[in-house]
Amino acid sequence: MNLQKFSPWNWFKSEARENTGSSVPVSQAVEPRSTAISPLWQMHRDLDRWMDDTLRQFGIPGFDDRLPGFGDRFGTLSGFLRPSVDIAERDNEYRISVEVPGVEEKDIKLSLDEHRLLIEGEKRQESSSAQEDRYQRVERIYGSFRRVLDLPEDAKVEDIKATFNNGVLTVTLPRDPSVQPRQREIPIQSQ
Repeated sequence: MNLQKFSPWNWFKSEARENTGSSVPVSQAVEPRSTAISPLWQMHRDLDRWMDDTLRQFGIPGFDDRLPGFGDRFGTLSGFLRPSVDIAERDNEYRISVEVPGVEEKDIKLSLDEHRLLIEGEKRQESSSAQEDRYQRVERIYGSFRRVLDLPEDAKVEDIKATFNNGVLTVTLPRDPSVQPRQREIPIQSQ
């Protein structure tokens, strides 16, 4: 990945505010008791937490945001569905791809709230005709999901288009070329 093309807009600032304090870990590692290693263990946890917070400020999911062992990256520690999102920027548009395998188009709702794009839906459990099923293992998760994306100022919200194909929702947002970034050079004076 070419980091020079990385755009710093934080698409997830509203979503991060909504999710503050809502995560409940599924399991926690056993912490050492009062031994000589305890300060090191605490420092390790503090560094992990600091790194996660830093990544989230840039709209990048933290290390603890995904359940380990779910190859599809579809779950979070809170046990809620959280579809993966790719956001690409082009000169004339933004393209948002939301991965929602197993979700039908009719179960997805796309809406605008001010300058925020709300993506909501539900992954429904398949009904089985065999009521005698005795599951040996269940890894798939079902339920509702919600993603909130803060749109950049140059996104033309009145021209948003969306398509759904093979479990991927693609949202296209044209860009308004007349909106210029709020950037100006500040002269430096010598004393």
